[in-house]
This record gives sequence, C-alpha cells and structure tokens, in this order.
Amino acid sequence: MSPFLACPNECVHCWRPIELTGLELDTKPENVDKPKELIEKCVEAQRKLLNGFGGNEKVNRQKLKEAQNPSQFAISLIGEPTLYPWLAELILELRKQGKTSFLVTNGLYPEKIIELKDKNALPTQIYISMNSPNQKMYEEWHKSRLKDAWQRFNKTLELLKKLPVRRIVRMTLVKDKNICLEKEYAGLIKKSDCDFIEVKAFMSVGYSRKRLGYERMPSHAEVKEFAEKLAKELKDEGYKILDEKPESRVVLIGKNKKSMIISKI
Repeated sequence: MSPFLACPNECVHCWRPIELTGLELDTKPENVDKPKELIEKCVEAQRKLLNGFGGNEKVNRQKLKEAQNPSQFAISLIGEPTLYPWLAELILELRKQGKTSFLVTNGLYPEKIIELKDKNALPTQIYISMNSPNQKMYEEWHKSRLKDAWQRFNKTLELLKKLPVRRIVRMTLVKDKNICLEKEYAGLIKKSDCDFIEVKAFMSVGYSRKRLGYERMPSHAEVKEFAEKLAKELKDEGYKILDEKPESRVVLIGKNKKSMIISKI
C-alpha cells in the first residue's frame, strides 16, 4: 500500500510513473488521509480484489476467509512512504490492530527514521533500497532532486545498525549497469550491519519499459553469480547465501537462516 505518492528520485529502473509525479503534493498533516482511514480503505480494496474468488469452487475457503482481513502491510508501492507525515501513527495503529508492517524507503529522510525510533513506532521490518555502489553511479541512477541525496542515504545506512528491528538492504540489478563493484557495495552494507541482503533482478514492467528493455533483465544465474561474489566480500562479517527463488530471480544473503521467520504480533 502507499501512504504517499511523491518521491524525490527518478530512478531509471522504477516501474512507477515517476514522469507523472513529483514533490508538489501537500504534506501538511491536517491535509492528508489519516492512518485509520488508510488502513480501512486498504482492507476494503483488498476485499474488492478478492471478490470474484468466491465463485470458484477450487478456492480454499479458509484462506479466502483469512484474506478478508490482511495481517501484513507492506508500506511500499508508489512514492516515498517516509514523506507521509502520519507514518509513525500509521505503524502504531497497525501494531495496535495486530498487523505486522514492512517499510521500504529510499533512505533519503534519516530524520524520519529517527522519529519512528523516538516514538517507538518502528515497523516489523525496514528495507532500504541500494542500487548504486558510489556517489557518481548513484546520481546517474537515481536522478534525485535532493542535492545531498548521497549523504542522506549514507546517514540512513549508519542509522540501520542501531535499530532493534529486522533490517534489509534490497538491491535491484540491471544488466550491463550495476552488476559490478562488489567491494564497494560491501563497504556500504557493512555500514548498516543489516540482517539480510535481498538481491533481485530488474523486471521490465510498467513505466520502466520506457527506459529499459527486456534485454536489461539479468537471468537468475547472473543474479546468483553476483550474490556469491558479494557474499564472499562479506564473509568476514558472517554473511552467506541463505536461499534463492529462481523463478523470481532473487537470492537472499544473511547471517542466520533461523532469523528469516517473523514472529506474529
């Protein structure tokens, strides 16, 4: 789900219509949707999407019933969620309702992460997107409107190691663009001391098709080869390949396979 539509970046791999959005949206707390309303509307939308399954005799009735009230909210779809002024209150309300939450951020608003920590409103899991190993590549890739974007990103990485929640670095690989410089990526990852590194292939879908074609989608073998090189660079930190999903072209790197299990609230 998305609590906010705008984003300061225009990442080349983004499937979202970044050409049609900006930072012109009103961020005053009194002028945006409140957390309870967002949650109610998200559940209502999910039930509408699932409505047709009721007429299919092959559908598991118990699962269909459970799906009417989702217990997990991924706060990431379009836009940068840390721009939503009621983010702490949204996560606290989800927790109150017994729902887990994943927050995906570009890491450009470290002050918001500090706010979540201070308000005891950290999500169940926090992702930070890492697609470039150095400042030069970062600026070419993300085309951020924020002049100090690279510095902000690195500050958020340093904040991650102090957070008492599951911390993930998520990498999207584009063929012939960022599948390189494993040592530099490893240096950034060490700053975060993250629990997991999710290495996945770029998919040419949505608006990304206007920027990058199908030929820029790496195979699972290419993703795994890069993941193995990265894990080797991080071996002394205790990282290793924990799992993979070939059909999704994704590899998971981490320190402990047991910590992959998420406890219910």
